[in-house]
Amino acid sequence: MTAELRELGQSDWDRWYGTLERAFGGLHEAPEERELWDALTERDRSLGLWDGEECVGTAGAFSFRMTVPGGALVDAAGVTMVSVSATHRRRGLLTSMMRRQLDDLRERGDALAVLTASEPAIYGRFGYGVATWSLRASIDTTRVRLTVPAGTDEVRLRYAVPAEVTEACEAVYARVVPGRPGMLARQPGWERLPVLDPERDRDGASPLQCVLAERAGEVIGYAYFAVKPDWDARGPQGVVRVRAVEALDPAAYAALWRFLCDIDLTSRVEAPNRPVDDPLLHLVSDVRRCGLVTRDSLHVRPVEVGAALEARAYRAPVDVVLDVADAFCPWNEGRWRLTGDPKGASCKRVDDGAPADLALSVRELGSAYLGGVSLAELARAGRVRELRPGALAEADLAFGSGVAPWLPHPF
Repeated sequence: MTAELRELGQSDWDRWYGTLERAFGGLHEAPEERELWDALTERDRSLGLWDGEECVGTAGAFSFRMTVPGGALVDAAGVTMVSVSATHRRRGLLTSMMRRQLDDLRERGDALAVLTASEPAIYGRFGYGVATWSLRASIDTTRVRLTVPAGTDEVRLRYAVPAEVTEACEAVYARVVPGRPGMLARQPGWERLPVLDPERDRDGASPLQCVLAERAGEVIGYAYFAVKPDWDARGPQGVVRVRAVEALDPAAYAALWRFLCDIDLTSRVEAPNRPVDDPLLHLVSDVRRCGLVTRDSLHVRPVEVGAALEARAYRAPVDVVLDVADAFCPWNEGRWRLTGDPKGASCKRVDDGAPADLALSVRELGSAYLGGVSLAELARAGRVRELRPGALAEADLAFGSGVAPWLPHPF
């Protein structure tokens, strides 16, 4: 069988998206979800594999702007909606889509590709490395108390209808984005996703709620959440399900979390996606009763090594020659000289025979790119080799970030 791989046509979307839904269990999303993803899908960045009239494979990408170390926003292709029908597995179809997609991204000038993986084992062979981690918290609020900073009591909290305060919440989010690598600037249309709330997905919880944090009439933070009531012989055991918490200063952040942990008739707060360096960990009285679990989140792949490394800044001065292996995108293979500091960087191919200082694959380069995975830990795992004494320590310091990278923006 030879499947035809082609760009998504305007009339193909329903069949294409249906193939994706079937690959992820066969449950159809609510109409409002489908309508939103239809509107957000970039047809010219989406690929379908067709066996005759049947769609048997899907892959897409979104046009994002991502914060990198140094605070710059860099174009990044958000790879998404990847699937192969169960009837057509193990025929090289996924590889053919990844091949076509990365070639297309290079032609477009995208230096970076990013994705979140349904199964993390899939994408390493295509050069994607785990670059950020997320923290899941399940806080026992019957045992945990918060110690808050000065000024918390001066923050005013008020309920608001989520859809009516989107603009104010998005303004807070936009101000937070430059301060943390891995965050995505919200592109037009995407502001609908944080407040999307299909009734069928609530699993017994309330409709989405919003609380705003204000000071002197200005919105300085917000929380999106729902409450799932529950009772047992001990009394109320409701759960607060946190979707998002963002704030512009420590007092507003603490005020929002104190509120969430003190809602009547609840005994637990569940937050499925927080940064691994969340300040919340230093506000709670007993971190062991917060049920903390980490998992991989954003996977990063340099599409163009030179352009990707030049796009970010470096925490300390660095001058190293990297010997990069990249069998899937051979244009990245070879030695690259990276010179950089907190103000910027240059990364050019080395053709003069200069010896390499570090050897690594593009996958490890992707993992280290946002500063959340250190080159030193990759070296201890045998994934990075030091070829010049001292080069690893120099590069490891330079690639680091004072703030853990994090992806709160789903796609």
